[in-house]
Amino acid sequence: MSRHQEFDSEEALHQAMKLFWQKGYEATSIVDLLKVTGLSKSSLYATFGGKRDLFLAAFDTYRDARREEASRVLSHSPARDGVEQFYRIILEGAKADEFTNGCMSINQAVEMAPHDEDVRVRVKQDFQCMERMLTQTIERGRIDGSIKGRKTPRELARILVVAFPGLQVMVRAKCDNERLDEAFNLMLSLLDEE
Repeated sequence: MSRHQEFDSEEALHQAMKLFWQKGYEATSIVDLLKVTGLSKSSLYATFGGKRDLFLAAFDTYRDARREEASRVLSHSPARDGVEQFYRIILEGAKADEFTNGCMSINQAVEMAPHDEDVRVRVKQDFQCMERMLTQTIERGRIDGSIKGRKTPRELARILVVAFPGLQVMVRAKCDNERLDEAFNLMLSLLDEE
């Protein structure tokens, strides 16, 4: 007879995700994970398979939620408003009283992707997904007239994808809001060039 699971694995995964997002993989210990999840060591290993497996599951949970959020934000009409709102979320994080940890995918592009193939594949998928979603939004913007731009939708999307980690890093470096706003406005001006 199997023992009844006495914890909520989804909640444990969510708590682990928040911790990995805040501290990164290397700085997060098993003791930290046990503390935030409330799991015993045996439950953690039996349910998630260990720290790395838990990290990958938590990272995938983060990625799924962000993909859904990006899709929702980019669906705004007119399309240019969706693109602007997508990037404005980064700036709002910079202006918040308490730092919000940035984008976990960008954090992992720096921490783990250079030496972990599984993480590298996920980060590349995230960039490709972002480019695809932005391309579709820009194409819609060309139709609704809200986006001009001299470049093709795919070229514009690729530039915006490259700008995404740049803004994230500027936020983490606590660049002043005026500088962030200027960079943001310059980036968006690409959508208006005729």
